[in-house]
Amino acid sequence: MSATSYDAYEGLNRLALDRAGQAEAFDAIGDAYEAAFPHKDGQIASGDWLAGALPAGARILDAGCGTGLPTARQLSGAGHRVVGIDLSPTMVKLARDNVPGAEFHRLDIADLRGGRLGGAGSFDGIAAYFSLLMMPRAEIPYALGMLHDLLRPEGLMALAMVEADVDDFTIPFLGKSIRVSGYLRDDLRRVVHDAGFDVVGEDSYAYAPASTDVPPEIQLFMHLRRA
Repeated sequence: MSATSYDAYEGLNRLALDRAGQAEAFDAIGDAYEAAFPHKDGQIASGDWLAGALPAGARILDAGCGTGLPTARQLSGAGHRVVGIDLSPTMVKLARDNVPGAEFHRLDIADLRGGRLGGAGSFDGIAAYFSLLMMPRAEIPYALGMLHDLLRPEGLMALAMVEADVDDFTIPFLGKSIRVSGYLRDDLRRVVHDAGFDVVGEDSYAYAPASTDVPPEIQLFMHLRRA
Protein backbone atom coordinates (compact mmCIF):
# COMPACT_ATOMS: atom_id res chain seq x y z
CA MET A 1 0.00 0.00 0.00
CA SER A 2 1.33 3.43 -0.93
CA ALA A 3 1.98 6.15 1.63
CA THR A 4 -0.96 8.12 0.25
CA SER A 5 -3.22 5.10 0.53
CA TYR A 6 -2.07 4.34 4.07
CA ASP A 7 -2.70 7.92 5.19
CA ALA A 8 -6.15 7.95 3.60
CA TYR A 9 -7.27 4.70 5.17
CA GLU A 10 -5.82 5.47 8.59
CA GLY A 11 -7.25 8.99 8.51
CA LEU A 12 -10.74 7.72 7.92
CA ASN A 13 -10.24 5.17 10.70
CA ARG A 14 -9.29 7.95 13.12
CA LEU A 15 -12.03 10.30 11.99
CA ALA A 16 -14.92 7.85 11.70
CA LEU A 17 -17.47 10.30 13.06
CA ASP A 18 -21.12 9.38 13.57
CA ARG A 19 -23.04 10.07 10.35
CA ALA A 20 -26.14 8.09 11.38
CA GLY A 21 -28.18 11.28 11.65
CA GLN A 22 -27.30 12.18 8.08
CA ALA A 23 -28.56 8.81 6.80
CA GLU A 24 -31.75 9.07 8.85
CA ALA A 25 -32.47 12.51 7.40
CA PHE A 26 -32.22 11.19 3.84
CA ASP A 27 -34.26 8.11 4.74
CA ALA A 28 -37.06 10.45 5.80
CA ILE A 29 -36.68 12.66 2.73
CA GLY A 30 -36.92 9.74 0.28
CA ASP A 31 -38.77 10.56 -2.96
CA ALA A 32 -39.22 14.17 -1.85
CA TYR A 33 -35.61 14.77 -2.87
CA GLU A 34 -36.40 14.41 -6.57
CA ALA A 35 -39.45 16.67 -6.26
CA ALA A 36 -37.35 19.36 -4.57
CA PHE A 37 -34.46 19.10 -7.06
CA PRO A 38 -36.14 18.46 -10.43
CA HIS A 39 -33.57 20.26 -12.57
CA LYS A 40 -29.95 19.20 -12.36
CA ASP A 41 -28.41 20.81 -15.43
CA GLY A 42 -24.92 21.03 -13.94
CA GLN A 43 -24.90 17.44 -12.73
CA ILE A 44 -26.21 16.14 -16.06
CA ALA A 45 -23.59 18.12 -18.01
CA SER A 46 -20.85 16.81 -15.73
CA GLY A 47 -22.17 13.26 -16.07
CA ASP A 48 -22.09 13.64 -19.85
CA TRP A 49 -18.41 14.56 -19.59
CA LEU A 50 -17.61 11.54 -17.43
CA ALA A 51 -19.64 9.14 -19.59
CA GLY A 52 -18.02 10.37 -22.80
CA ALA A 53 -14.44 10.69 -21.56
CA LEU A 54 -14.17 7.09 -20.31
CA PRO A 55 -13.73 4.01 -22.50
CA ALA A 56 -16.78 1.90 -23.32
CA GLY A 57 -17.93 -0.34 -20.49
CA ALA A 58 -15.92 1.51 -17.84
CA ARG A 59 -16.44 0.59 -14.18
CA ILE A 60 -17.63 3.71 -12.35
CA LEU A 61 -18.22 4.30 -8.64
CA ASP A 62 -21.17 6.58 -7.86
CA ALA A 63 -20.18 7.72 -4.36
CA GLY A 64 -23.32 9.01 -2.66
CA CYS A 65 -25.69 7.75 -5.35
CA GLY A 66 -28.92 8.95 -3.72
CA THR A 67 -31.95 7.83 -5.71
CA GLY A 68 -29.80 6.88 -8.69
CA LEU A 69 -31.18 9.86 -10.62
CA PRO A 70 -29.82 11.27 -12.72
CA THR A 71 -26.25 10.05 -12.50
CA ALA A 72 -26.37 6.26 -12.11
CA ARG A 73 -29.10 6.04 -14.75
CA GLN A 74 -27.17 8.38 -17.05
CA LEU A 75 -23.90 6.45 -16.76
CA SER A 76 -25.55 3.04 -16.93
CA GLY A 77 -27.55 4.13 -19.98
CA ALA A 78 -24.26 5.11 -21.66
CA GLY A 79 -23.11 1.50 -21.34
CA HIS A 80 -20.91 1.78 -18.25
CA ARG A 81 -20.82 -0.57 -15.26
CA VAL A 82 -22.04 1.49 -12.32
CA VAL A 83 -21.50 0.63 -8.66
CA GLY A 84 -23.38 3.02 -6.37
CA ILE A 85 -23.01 3.47 -2.63
CA ASP A 86 -25.04 5.51 -0.16
CA LEU A 87 -25.45 5.70 3.62
CA SER A 88 -29.24 5.79 3.42
CA PRO A 89 -31.00 2.42 2.98
CA THR A 90 -34.04 4.22 1.59
CA MET A 91 -31.93 5.91 -1.07
CA VAL A 92 -30.28 2.60 -1.97
CA LYS A 93 -33.68 0.95 -2.41
CA LEU A 94 -34.89 3.81 -4.60
CA ALA A 95 -31.70 3.61 -6.66
CA ARG A 96 -32.15 -0.12 -7.21
CA ASP A 97 -35.73 0.48 -8.37
CA ASN A 98 -34.76 3.40 -10.60
CA VAL A 99 -31.66 1.84 -12.17
CA PRO A 100 -31.98 -1.96 -12.23
CA GLY A 101 -28.98 -2.26 -14.53
CA ALA A 102 -26.57 -0.93 -11.90
CA GLU A 103 -25.25 -2.33 -8.60
CA PHE A 104 -25.96 -0.56 -5.31
CA HIS A 105 -24.73 -1.02 -1.74
CA ARG A 106 -25.48 0.63 1.59
CA LEU A 107 -21.97 1.76 2.45
CA ASP A 108 -20.08 4.79 3.69
CA ILE A 109 -17.06 5.92 1.67
CA ALA A 110 -14.96 4.89 4.68
CA ASP A 111 -16.29 1.32 4.28
CA LEU A 112 -14.37 0.98 1.00
CA ARG A 113 -11.06 0.69 2.81
CA GLY A 114 -9.55 -2.79 2.85
CA GLY A 115 -10.64 -3.66 -0.69
CA ARG A 116 -14.42 -3.57 -0.26
CA LEU A 117 -15.91 -3.56 -3.80
CA GLY A 118 -12.38 -3.79 -5.20
CA GLY A 119 -9.02 -2.48 -4.16
CA ALA A 120 -6.64 0.12 -5.51
CA GLY A 121 -7.11 0.90 -9.20
CA SER A 122 -10.39 -1.02 -9.45
CA PHE A 123 -12.45 1.82 -10.94
CA ASP A 124 -12.03 3.67 -14.23
CA GLY A 125 -14.11 6.60 -13.04
CA ILE A 126 -15.82 8.04 -10.00
CA ALA A 127 -18.80 10.37 -9.62
CA ALA A 128 -18.97 12.19 -6.27
CA TYR A 129 -21.80 14.68 -6.58
CA PHE A 130 -22.40 16.53 -3.29
CA SER A 131 -21.46 13.50 -1.18
CA LEU A 132 -18.22 14.85 0.31
CA LEU A 133 -19.99 17.97 1.56
CA MET A 134 -21.71 15.69 4.10
CA MET A 135 -18.35 15.22 5.87
CA PRO A 136 -16.44 17.51 8.22
CA ARG A 137 -13.54 19.22 6.49
CA ALA A 138 -11.10 17.14 8.53
CA GLU A 139 -12.34 14.01 6.74
CA ILE A 140 -12.55 15.33 3.18
CA PRO A 141 -8.82 15.11 2.29
CA TYR A 142 -8.73 11.51 3.55
CA ALA A 143 -11.83 10.64 1.53
CA LEU A 144 -10.31 12.22 -1.58
CA GLY A 145 -7.11 10.25 -0.98
CA MET A 146 -9.06 7.01 -0.79
CA LEU A 147 -11.03 7.80 -3.96
CA HIS A 148 -7.74 8.68 -5.68
CA ASP A 149 -6.35 5.25 -4.83
CA LEU A 150 -9.50 3.46 -6.03
CA LEU A 151 -8.98 4.94 -9.50
CA ARG A 152 -6.75 3.35 -12.09
CA PRO A 153 -3.79 5.48 -13.22
CA GLU A 154 -5.13 8.54 -15.08
CA GLY A 155 -8.67 7.57 -14.05
CA LEU A 156 -11.29 10.33 -13.99
CA MET A 157 -13.49 11.77 -11.28
CA ALA A 158 -16.39 14.19 -11.46
CA LEU A 159 -16.71 16.09 -8.19
CA ALA A 160 -19.43 18.53 -7.11
CA MET A 161 -19.47 20.70 -4.00
CA VAL A 162 -21.33 23.81 -2.92
CA GLU A 163 -19.15 26.91 -2.78
CA ALA A 164 -19.32 27.97 0.87
CA ASP A 165 -16.78 28.64 3.59
CA VAL A 166 -18.37 26.31 6.18
CA ASP A 167 -17.25 23.29 8.20
CA ASP A 168 -19.70 20.72 9.62
CA PHE A 169 -22.39 23.39 9.72
CA THR A 170 -25.98 22.42 10.57
CA ILE A 171 -28.61 23.58 8.08
CA PRO A 172 -32.34 22.87 7.56
CA PHE A 173 -32.85 20.68 4.50
CA LEU A 174 -36.30 19.63 3.27
CA GLY A 175 -37.71 19.65 6.77
CA LYS A 176 -34.74 17.88 8.35
CA SER A 177 -31.37 18.98 9.72
CA ILE A 178 -28.13 17.94 8.08
CA ARG A 179 -24.50 18.94 8.59
CA VAL A 180 -22.52 20.23 5.62
CA SER A 181 -19.06 21.49 4.74
CA GLY A 182 -17.83 23.50 1.80
CA TYR A 183 -14.92 25.45 0.34
CA LEU A 184 -14.37 28.57 -1.66
CA ARG A 185 -13.27 27.50 -5.12
CA ASP A 186 -9.58 28.35 -4.79
CA ASP A 187 -9.45 26.34 -1.57
CA LEU A 188 -11.23 23.41 -3.22
CA ARG A 189 -8.72 23.44 -6.07
CA ARG A 190 -5.92 23.24 -3.52
CA VAL A 191 -7.55 20.38 -1.61
CA VAL A 192 -8.06 18.24 -4.71
CA HIS A 193 -4.55 19.00 -5.95
CA ASP A 194 -3.07 17.96 -2.61
CA ALA A 195 -5.03 14.70 -2.85
CA GLY A 196 -3.28 13.86 -6.14
CA PHE A 197 -5.69 15.12 -8.80
CA ASP A 198 -5.25 17.41 -11.79
CA VAL A 199 -8.21 19.67 -12.57
CA VAL A 200 -9.01 19.21 -16.28
CA GLY A 201 -12.31 21.11 -16.30
CA GLU A 202 -14.48 23.24 -14.08
CA ASP A 203 -17.93 24.83 -14.14
CA SER A 204 -20.34 26.50 -11.74
CA TYR A 205 -24.12 26.91 -11.57
CA ALA A 206 -26.49 28.94 -9.40
CA TYR A 207 -29.15 26.58 -8.08
CA ALA A 208 -32.11 26.80 -5.68
CA PRO A 209 -34.44 23.93 -4.71
CA ALA A 210 -37.87 24.12 -6.35
CA SER A 211 -39.81 23.67 -3.10
CA THR A 212 -38.16 26.35 -0.93
CA ASP A 213 -37.61 30.09 -0.87
CA VAL A 214 -33.91 29.88 -0.04
CA PRO A 215 -31.51 31.95 -2.19
CA PRO A 216 -29.56 30.12 -4.89
CA GLU A 217 -26.39 28.29 -3.92
CA ILE A 218 -23.33 28.14 -6.13
CA GLN A 219 -22.58 24.58 -7.18
CA LEU A 220 -19.01 23.85 -8.26
CA PHE A 221 -18.34 20.99 -10.68
CA MET A 222 -14.72 19.88 -11.09
CA HIS A 223 -13.50 17.33 -13.60
CA LEU A 224 -10.43 15.61 -12.27
CA ARG A 225 -7.79 13.18 -13.47
CA ARG A 226 -5.69 11.03 -11.17
CA ALA A 227 -2.20 12.49 -11.44
